[in-house]
Amino acid sequence: MTPAVRPVERVALVTGASAGIGAATARALVAAGWRVVGTGRRAERLAALAEQLGADRFHPLAFDIRDVAARDAELAALPEAFAGIDLLVNNAGLALGTAPAQASDPAQWQVMIDTNISAQVALTHALLPGLIARRGAIIMLSSVAATYPYPGSNVYGGTKAFIRQFALGLRSDLYGTGVRVTSIEPGMVETEFTLVRTGGNEAAHAALYGGASPMTAEDIAETVRWVAELPPHVNINTLELMPVSQSFAGFQIAREA
Repeated sequence: MTPAVRPVERVALVTGASAGIGAATARALVAAGWRVVGTGRRAERLAALAEQLGADRFHPLAFDIRDVAARDAELAALPEAFAGIDLLVNNAGLALGTAPAQASDPAQWQVMIDTNISAQVALTHALLPGLIARRGAIIMLSSVAATYPYPGSNVYGGTKAFIRQFALGLRSDLYGTGVRVTSIEPGMVETEFTLVRTGGNEAAHAALYGGASPMTAEDIAETVRWVAELPPHVNINTLELMPVSQSFAGFQIAREA
């Protein structure tokens, strides 16, 4: 009898892995047999995740994704077992502020652009040669805000629309290489998202999610895992999902008194 051939272990790089969807995705992929490189700014959280998942399954990289020099140094020093990236999960991102555009802080706008767009574009470009060589996959975490604007979404929604279109553009450019590209676009997910957006406002967090039965980070992580493990000839271009309690925003109409 011919002995069974053990499949080559795949490696995923998940950005924003210190909390929320990123941490849940790392757990889901490790549980499915992947090795995971997890990036994030909070070293202590990444270290706790590595202790939970095992140093042979999860390798933490603590740096700000906007810092290109730190990123390149960390990637260049990856241990051999984690060096060949088969899957890039571009999850890192944030929203800052809920004010209308005319009352927003331009500094917050710039942080969102630098984090949600510039850093993800740069990381994707840096990893493309390896992903092409390994016929890998790219999963971008966009948002329903890319399609459905709402008051206060302004630059955040714009960054997510960019990510969606960037994913589709990559898909077009990478045809024939075997690299799969997907934009996953969630609606309401209960994570630290609103706390970050509002500067730690617990009341705003409770008001948004209370009684709404929102999706969880684990729901999105399982979606990422499913997409990542589809047969190599199947590509999900875009995938939009919401909790049952959420639907599309209605039109706004300002009326004269």
